[in-house]
Amino acid sequence: MGLSRDKREYGADASAGAGPVSRHADAGAVGVARHFGGQRRMPGWLKVTTAVLTVVLLGGLGFAGYWYFRLQSNITTAPLSAGDGTNAGNDSTGRMQILILGSDTRDGKNAEYGSVEDSKGYGKSDVMMLMDISADNKRVSVISFPRDLLVDIPHCTDQKTKMSFPALSGVMINEAMSQAGIGCAVDTVNKLTGMKVDHFMMADFNAVKELSNTVGGVDVCISDAVYDPDSHLRLPAGTSSVQGEMALAFLRTRHAFADGGDLGRIKAQQGFLSSLTRKIKDDGTLSNPAKMLNIADTVTQNLTVDDGLSSVPSLLTIGNRLKDIDISKVAFVAVPTTPALSDPNRLQIAEPAGSQLFTALQKDIDLTDPTAPSEPATPSAAPTETTPPAPTYNKAIQPVTVANGSGVPGRAQEIVQALVTGGFTQTGQFTATPVTQSAVYFGTGFDDVAADVAALLGIPAAQVQSAPGVVGVQAYLGTDFTSGVTYGAGSGPVALPEDIVNQTAGDSRCQQANPYLIVRG
Repeated sequence: MGLSRDKREYGADASAGAGPVSRHADAGAVGVARHFGGQRRMPGWLKVTTAVLTVVLLGGLGFAGYWYFRLQSNITTAPLSAGDGTNAGNDSTGRMQILILGSDTRDGKNAEYGSVEDSKGYGKSDVMMLMDISADNKRVSVISFPRDLLVDIPHCTDQKTKMSFPALSGVMINEAMSQAGIGCAVDTVNKLTGMKVDHFMMADFNAVKELSNTVGGVDVCISDAVYDPDSHLRLPAGTSSVQGEMALAFLRTRHAFADGGDLGRIKAQQGFLSSLTRKIKDDGTLSNPAKMLNIADTVTQNLTVDDGLSSVPSLLTIGNRLKDIDISKVAFVAVPTTPALSDPNRLQIAEPAGSQLFTALQKDIDLTDPTAPSEPATPSAAPTETTPPAPTYNKAIQPVTVANGSGVPGRAQEIVQALVTGGFTQTGQFTATPVTQSAVYFGTGFDDVAADVAALLGIPAAQVQSAPGVVGVQAYLGTDFTSGVTYGAGSGPVALPEDIVNQTAGDSRCQQANPYLIVRG
């Protein structure tokens, strides 16, 4: 029988007229001294020079002011979270995660791509990528989430209407923002990955067209000539420059690449972004103010960001951080997936590869070279030892059991010992059905204990779940936690599938055409 919360131990609450005098104050009485002669006139060349400099200065200020207010007025904002999430990081120097979304809304300029009914509420995320910028600005990871991926969506509240929506289980990830807004998509990614997204940027269909036009087209490559009647993508074999409608068709098509599924589409999108990155770098766009202004104007007209990115300087900060990154360190990754057990036409996280990826992200691992040491956090000016706050309960009387679903006999005993060492002395263990992903489950009123157990074992917060049938807390070990006492770490470096990186921005890849859409002759 579970212990009631009242058995826990709680701590006690604890001179006048200063300034220059006018030189004309006594002009009427004194006049101009004769021996000084008449006042000299300013030479003509100096007048002209002064006038020109004045015009240039005022013109420059006016130009800067015009662009500042124009770009600022372009920006549309929305809340970062559908709960209580906020951005507390340092955008200039700290590690930064930005969720990049492509909206399928049919409002306004996007009406030609379908009716408003095609995307109810806030619309669905047609594209979802998490961009992770390292604290030292030396590498970027871009992780794509298939829109057919089945996930659990947390309880979300629309921050505009204050309407609440219950948590959902096993629904497509692109539905996360359709009811409660973009913040719900952010909360869903946080729950799934165990990360803490700092910002989001959401663009619509028009943004792709306008940006591709602004940069003068983006080179893409495909193995065979192809035509997709749904997206109207038509390309010859080899390399083509796409912009406007054709660029949008290249990114939107669901059937033109590989086997016609979402994973082929993701690789094509990553190939497009890699090519776009190379072009912007090769053209010197990031160091050319005129080009940057044109791109900034195009992007901000079609962009929605969170309040933390709602100013021109904050957006410029991101641009400055990205401008000098080696493109071979810009890694494009897709979340490992497998056909869903509940619906083979949908996807679910493939384990243990999915957990390995999320653990590597949490540990700030270089995905292009997992063996390289991760950058240490920026040290404070005067490091001091800090003592973690004492829990508001007595660890020794909290019931914690270990369910061994790892498939390794005796595995639970190792974890029990780690729990006892950590102060959780009321433990138990049993053999359970093997599962691929480890989790921490908690009964009613034990959420704080579960969080501490998960932290002790290194299990991500995204894998801590409520289970009213559990008495106290249960650490359920999966096949992704077969050794060591720290989840994802084991006894060596973080393990990652060899092919986790699809490509870097320095790679030029040709996409494989879907055999059913290849055009012959």
